[in-house]
Amino acid sequence: MVKKADIGGKRLIGLAPTTWVQWVTQQPDVVAQEILGSEFQWVSRENDVLVKVNSPMHGQFLVLNELQLRYSSNLPSRMRAYAALAEEKYALPVYPVLVNILPPSATVAIANRFESHFLGIRAYQDYRVINLWEVEAAVVFEQSLNTLLPFVPVLKQGGEVSTVQQALTLLRQDEQLVELESLLAFFASFVLGSEVVRQIMRWDMAVLQESPWYQQILKEGERIGEQRGRQEGRQEGRQEGRQEGRQEGRQEEGRSLILKLLTRRVGALSPTVVTQIQSLTLEQLEALGEALLDFNDLADLETWLKVHL
Repeated sequence: MVKKADIGGKRLIGLAPTTWVQWVTQQPDVVAQEILGSEFQWVSRENDVLVKVNSPMHGQFLVLNELQLRYSSNLPSRMRAYAALAEEKYALPVYPVLVNILPPSATVAIANRFESHFLGIRAYQDYRVINLWEVEAAVVFEQSLNTLLPFVPVLKQGGEVSTVQQALTLLRQDEQLVELESLLAFFASFVLGSEVVRQIMRWDMAVLQESPWYQQILKEGERIGEQRGRQEGRQEGRQEGRQEGRQEGRQEEGRSLILKLLTRRVGALSPTVVTQIQSLTLEQLEALGEALLDFNDLADLETWLKVHL
């Protein structure tokens, strides 16, 4: 069984919490003291990291870090709610930061505050926004921001092969960071293509699947497939279209990931094998995803296909 690895926000920020909070607050005298539990009874949170810090000038306060794969319109209200709950629970001022990893569509405006007016009552919450695609990749190396090494490919000027290789070298030099290579490969595939990524680094999807961002990517695939199904299935009814779209989105995403992982596991695949894998149902793809962890060579894969096709 593959050992689970936490490559979510808490694991990443925990690599160098003081360096991280100094960067997001732009306060060079801030020192991280503790990463706090951030679970609240009435609020479900998956991507936040709450760090207790101390500064000679500002004293103790909390840095709320919300890491999101892509920005969504409900984030301002979530930032407001979570900042208030954190301040109430720990009785400390809160510095909220929203970190967006991938850019949204061109029509989406990213807000840096929550604001509402109702019956003469005004609610307001500022927070800092950091869009990683606007951050220069060179900053990661200059300031030793190891937390951002897996995201180098999606940073500004970070999509060059030489830059990705530099990030990869730093990861491999530290045994605490080497497990993050899969996450680096994942984001590198957005800008370099899967074949180039396979040539310069490992692609361990079994580890990557433990990341909340990987799960979010899968959900996006389901959503896109659902939308496609609605468009193509109007004549047969909206409900059927949604079901088919969701299935199609999951199967398309599953095929792509399985093919990438198999290539890494057993080597190049013949066109016949690729065609057989593309014909698998979603249930068969899930079964293959578990079975391939025990494959040693191409013969194991071919034997599996003979049994299950």
